This record gives sequence, C-alpha cells and structure tokens, in this order.
Amino acid sequence: MSFEWAHVRLGDHCTKIGSGATPKGGKDSYLDSGSYSLIRSQNIYNDRFHWDGLAFISEDQAKKLDSVSVEDGDVLLNITGDSVARACLAPKNVLPARVNQHVAIIRPSKEIFDARFVRYFLVSPHEQELLLGLAGAGATRNALTKGMIENLEVPCPPHQEQVRIANTLSALDDRIALLRETNATLEAIAQAIFKSWFVDFDPVHAKAEGRLPEGMDEATAALFSDGFEESELGLIPRGWAWVPYGNLLTDTIGGDWGSEVPDEKNNTKVAIIRGTDIPDLQSGAESRVPIRFTTQKKLLSREVKHGDIILEISGGSKDQPTGRSLYLSDQMLEQFDCPVEPASFCRLLRPQSENVGVLLAQHLTYIYSQGKTWEYQNQSTGISNFQTKHFLENELVALPPAELLSEFAATLTPMIKRSHMTQMRSLAQLRDTLLPRLISGKLRLPEAVAIMDEIS
Repeated sequence: MSFEWAHVRLGDHCTKIGSGATPKGGKDSYLDSGSYSLIRSQNIYNDRFHWDGLAFISEDQAKKLDSVSVEDGDVLLNITGDSVARACLAPKNVLPARVNQHVAIIRPSKEIFDARFVRYFLVSPHEQELLLGLAGAGATRNALTKGMIENLEVPCPPHQEQVRIANTLSALDDRIALLRETNATLEAIAQAIFKSWFVDFDPVHAKAEGRLPEGMDEATAALFSDGFEESELGLIPRGWAWVPYGNLLTDTIGGDWGSEVPDEKNNTKVAIIRGTDIPDLQSGAESRVPIRFTTQKKLLSREVKHGDIILEISGGSKDQPTGRSLYLSDQMLEQFDCPVEPASFCRLLRPQSENVGVLLAQHLTYIYSQGKTWEYQNQSTGISNFQTKHFLENELVALPPAELLSEFAATLTPMIKRSHMTQMRSLAQLRDTLLPRLISGKLRLPEAVAIMDEIS
C-alpha cells in the first residue's frame, strides 16, 4: 500500500546549517598530518567519505575555525563546483575536523531526524536532480546557498522508522563497500605483479641467482630469462626491449565535448568520460559521467572500445597532477546505454593488442603513482597540461617476448575485467530503486526487505 510521509522544512529542524572557511594562507597552510582535519569537497562523495587528499591544519588555525567544527553524525554537503550536491556523513575517526568554504555542515535535530536518513534523502535521485538544478540556476559557478538548503522539504516519518529505513539501506551499502574493498585489493595485486615483473625484474634476478622466483610456478618462471644484457638505458632482461609508449599504439586522438542538448549537427547521444570521473569508474563508485550529444563523424573516430585507455591530459594541480588513466573493459562499458567517448580534456589511446593494452594500462597507473607524470606537464599557463607528444615519444616501456606478455595479460585480465563490478552495480541499482520509495513512504520496509531477499 502506498503512503507518503509528511514533509517538513529542513531549516526548521537543524541546530546548524552553514559552510566553512579556508584557513589564512590557503593551501600553503595545509599540513601532511596533524591533529585537526580539514575536510574539502574532494573528500565528499555520495557513496562515502573519501580519505584521499585529506588535509590537516595546525591547532592555531583550527581555533580560528571553531565555528565550523564538525561533530559526529554531521551531514556534509558540497555546495560549489563540479562536485556540488554530493553528500556524506562525517566519520567519527576524522574528528576533530573543520570544513572549508566549499562544504556545508548540516546538523539535524536528533529528536526529529536520524542523520543517516537525511543523508539518504539528499543523495536520492529526485533530490540530487533538484539540488543540481538549484545550483546551476545562478549566472556564475554552480553553488547552493544556505537559504536553498534550509528551504528543502524533507519527508519526516517517525524517528524509529527513519532508523529502520537507514539500517536497511546501510546493509546494502555495506555489501557494496565490501565489494569495493575487493576491487581495491585486486588493483593493488595487479600493480604489485607489474612492479615485480616489469620494474624490479624480480623473476630475472631470482633465476640469475639460481632460485625459482618466489610464488611462481615453473611454467611461468621458464618464460623469464636468467640474466640481463646492456642497452642504451642500462641493463634489461635478455630478449626484452625498451619501446616508446607511442610505438605500442595503433591510434591516439583527442576527446570531444559535444553539446548539452541535441541539435541538427550534434544528434548522437554519448557518455563523455572526464578526468574527474576516472577515480569513480575505477572503484565502482557512483559516477556522474555526463550524457551529451555529438556528431556521427566524431563518434566514429572517438568511440571507446574494449581494451582502450583514456588518459587525462589537462586540468591537474599541485595536489593532483594530470595523467590519471582508465582501462576500459567490456564490463565497465556495459553500464552505459549509449556509446562512450573521452572528454575534450582527455585522450583516447588504442593499444596494438589486448595483451599490450594490459601492460600499457598498468604502466600508466604505476608512473602516475610514482609522480613521474610531472615530467610530461607544462604548467606555464597555470593549468597543468600533459604534453602528450613528448610522453608518447619519450616514455619507455619494458616490452618482454610475446609469450611472457601473453602470460602477464592472462594473469591480470580477471582482475581488470572486475566481474564483481557487475554485482556492485546491481546492488547499487537496487539501493537506488528502493531509496526514494522508502524515503517518501511509497514503499514500506517489509516490502523492501522481501525484494532484497528475493534478489539476494
């Protein structure tokens, strides 16, 4: 039976709604570690709090920002920029903390609201669409004001019902989080294998010393040489070669941006992957890949296929250099109901073969993690731009014999295909289907639990 909860004005039932501030000195005042966290928009995602890039400030700076102290259970909402409208709960282990001016603290009255329920309301599809519309209504940068947040009409079921709804949705989120941890573990294993085989040459060193490479069967070990030979760049395993990255590609082309709405020229629907989408797509988290419209001609040369790599080539900063990359498998592409292209600040790289693509993708991930992509960036304009031609000609890849490359690709392919991501998306779709109906009261908990049990 359908029933909708009564709605209340959010501002009437919160003890605090307000944004933070940037410490004096801006980024120059940030610390790599410390007792006080400074939460920024890059830490706030709809699926969870992200620890990457968390900044810290001194006790003196924190005292000056006492008015924007974060408390356990606060809802944090991004209020400016491309990440506007993203919301999460402040985790207890990030405290004590402050927020900067791009983040709003929403502190619901505990007698009226379960904070988790409010957070689920804010990230529900309908409310996200509303918030994004409000933020984009201004003449300048996307922004949500305090008044906009206060005037939100929030469904208000009995408190115990809110707790039960939040518990049900949290159970789905916990399952998704576990799969996401599996994904991160597989990524780490893939990188460890790449580093061992192609950077440190551990199996070759082991065989040169008369040992069987650790953790490797004899058939795989036999594919490695038992010594090194001189090259212009120093020692390399016998039978291997240093090859410029670009020589291992069949095609490379800049991205596209298309138009927001279809017109006579741009009449083909596409998903446009930006640099900012790469971390979400890699982790299986909710992404905001924009859907736009392009020409058939541009799509013909830019449509992403299985085994392609998207490389971010512009928009980096001191904290986050340009050069993030994404390997596209069929499993990743299947989440889109239309063709996919790289955005205009990205570039499509097409490897010579699927085996080569696995190697090139891991190579890019490794050099980015080591900060080496800084070597290929021109920052004279104030924006970090990746010098693609310089990179393709000068970045060298250790290329093994074909049989060993095939074994490497076969070892990593199950990790790269990430079949568990399909399960993650199924659970996320289930959550996103149940969420608005539970929040609004159109679906009651016993029905939702029955649906979950049936799918599980």
